[in-house]
Amino acid sequence: MRKPLLCTFLFLLAAIVLSLAIGSVLISPAELWDILRGTGEKTYTFIIWNIRLPRTVLIALTGAALSGSGAAFQGLFRNPLADPFLIGVASGAGLGAVIAMSIQWPYSFWGLMAIPMSAFIAALLTVFIVYYLARVGRTIPTTNLILAGVAFSSFATSLTSFLMLRSTSEVRRALGWLLGGASQAGWTAVLAMLPYLLIGLGILVFSGYRLNLLQFGDDQAQQLGLNVTRSKTILLVAASLATASAVAFSGIIGFIGLIVPHVMRMWFGGDYRRLIPLSIIGGAAALLISDIIARIVLAPQEIPVGIITALVGAPFFLWVLRRVKNQGYW
Repeated sequence: MRKPLLCTFLFLLAAIVLSLAIGSVLISPAELWDILRGTGEKTYTFIIWNIRLPRTVLIALTGAALSGSGAAFQGLFRNPLADPFLIGVASGAGLGAVIAMSIQWPYSFWGLMAIPMSAFIAALLTVFIVYYLARVGRTIPTTNLILAGVAFSSFATSLTSFLMLRSTSEVRRALGWLLGGASQAGWTAVLAMLPYLLIGLGILVFSGYRLNLLQFGDDQAQQLGLNVTRSKTILLVAASLATASAVAFSGIIGFIGLIVPHVMRMWFGGDYRRLIPLSIIGGAAALLISDIIARIVLAPQEIPVGIITALVGAPFFLWVLRRVKNQGYW
């Protein structure tokens, strides 16, 4: 466990340094070190502490939330395609966030706190609706899960678009959020996101053993002493809370919750006691790298990070789909 965790953490550390250093003004690692010690040049210090660092933290937390919840959903549904984006949870959370934005809460800490709460309630409702639509007996066939997720995602997206069309002063804010990225980056957003994120991911990190037991099926897990119904409810609530906290402030960013858990599983095995924390750290690093690419590919223009993850994620999804077709569930 220590070696994979160390390797993934070093990858995250490198991604953080690059994210802070690269931008309209390049800042060297030596200058970064001086800024962290409080001896850096004043202009660079202002850029790092007030612009780049909150953005880096928000993107890293978003990647961690989406990847951690993606790994949990895959284990919970025992389905390799159960990504928050593909099963409609992200779109449901997005709808909840737009409903909260349309109420026009003031842009303050407590006003921002209402957005992830609304997103969480909508995400939770989405999970239960998709789960019951896709369920056949005690199994959830892959085709049913994808169809139910796509159908509900389209429904939620349509309602989101309708609300945005009805919006006036909040439309710019909602549009920037919908495209995915760090348009709302700032320390206030980070602080408002943290309580939801810590609770959701904290529960998932300590649920690895439960997820391992669930891989044997409900009956065997029950015989091994697991309260299946209670465990599934806890996991659904925690994964939905983590997803909602990410979507509420960074928009709908697809495929990170699919790609990272799969890569971590291929490299380090399928034990959920380490897969969940490795996915969280790896997801933070992967989304930071995607954000760096989004900033430099058409510089000085910045494109939404969701475009980068979709360009990588769509071919990866087809590869996983082919693998599922040939081999069944992993």
